[in-house]
Amino acid sequence: MKKETRVGVSILLGLALAIVVWTLAPVTGSAQAAVTTLSAQDAQTPAAAPQSVSGKIASVEKSSFTLTVAEKPSVSSSGGPKTMSFQVDQNTTIDGKLKVGANADVTYRQEGGNNIAISVRVS
Repeated sequence: MKKETRVGVSILLGLALAIVVWTLAPVTGSAQAAVTTLSAQDAQTPAAAPQSVSGKIASVEKSSFTLTVAEKPSVSSSGGPKTMSFQVDQNTTIDGKLKVGANADVTYRQEGGNNIAISVRVS
């Protein structure tokens, strides 16, 4: 009878240990994932949604260009042309040749106060 009691107690303790490990494992994993997610968000600002604009190219530099965009009429707007500068990086796709006076459609994102061109279509 003593041997049967030892086996029964061992099985119950093993089962209890398995239940404890099984219940704590997801909590620990979720907590670690939450800490990792928060750290990643602190390290970088969330990516802004891409925006699009069209206009005439006013100037072209080695790694940037300026676009003259006509503002949409509004009550408080002066109605004059607006210029926007765009940075070009290794990920920018350019369809056509960037040249002053050409019309261009630009898809861009804002990063660190700069407009980074994602794609440019020159017509």
